[in-house]
Amino acid sequence: MRSLKKALIALISGVFFLLSMLYFLQEKLIFLPEKLSTNYTYSFREPFEEFYLERPDGARLNALHFKREDPRGVILYFHGNAGNLSRWGEIVQDLVRLNYDLVVMDYRTYGKSKGKLSEKALLEDARAFYEYLERQYPREEIILYGRSLGSAMASYVASAHQVSLLILETPFYSLLDVARDRFPVLPVESFLKYPMRNYEFLRSAESPIVILHGNRDEVVPIRSAYKLRESLEGKPVQFIEIEGGQHNNLSSFNKYHKALESILQPSSQKDP
Repeated sequence: MRSLKKALIALISGVFFLLSMLYFLQEKLIFLPEKLSTNYTYSFREPFEEFYLERPDGARLNALHFKREDPRGVILYFHGNAGNLSRWGEIVQDLVRLNYDLVVMDYRTYGKSKGKLSEKALLEDARAFYEYLERQYPREEIILYGRSLGSAMASYVASAHQVSLLILETPFYSLLDVARDRFPVLPVESFLKYPMRNYEFLRSAESPIVILHGNRDEVVPIRSAYKLRESLEGKPVQFIEIEGGQHNNLSSFNKYHKALESILQPSSQKDP
């Protein structure tokens, strides 16, 4: 009986230790930033300007603004959870070449950006970049694009501002949903500081929505995207499933590029 009691105490202690580790280390599990020195010089094929946004709490956010001579509109791009603008600036080149201006920013702690992380801060930072664009472009020319983690920022902005289009690449129903899938026996809802509930953000979104997802995604399973689509019943949603697509390789599929060209560069508007 005494040995059983000791075993139970050890088990409970182990669970509490694991929960404590997950609580205090969750930023390291969710966010995978790569820092850049402040004097790092970006280099890309498309013309761009580097700039910063200062935030009320003292955070300083680094961003790139790609500019075309006669753009169809502008894309506000929120990137995934790893890397920095030296990488994401390359990834967005295909979108810029569809003749769009494009702004992509680094989140707090990423690249040259500074500031303390929190869900509220990340979401309000996203809105600040939308407001930066709204001062320069008509609302009907602004497209929001969120990839993976960035789908939360794009969805949040879409909840408050009607734009011409919202594109979500490998999005989740919520980050809480993904965490429950990853840790099914743990009460993740009790300690997750970044639930990022896309389904709640999008309840009040009025913009057309496009979802792109691979059916072999092991990071954000496609069932989470299906669940998000189901929560959007009654809204104008186009769901594009990439057969064989994983989390980080959709751009290697012709269907992905054809879809974006069709959405962003309709045949009636293509350059002669």
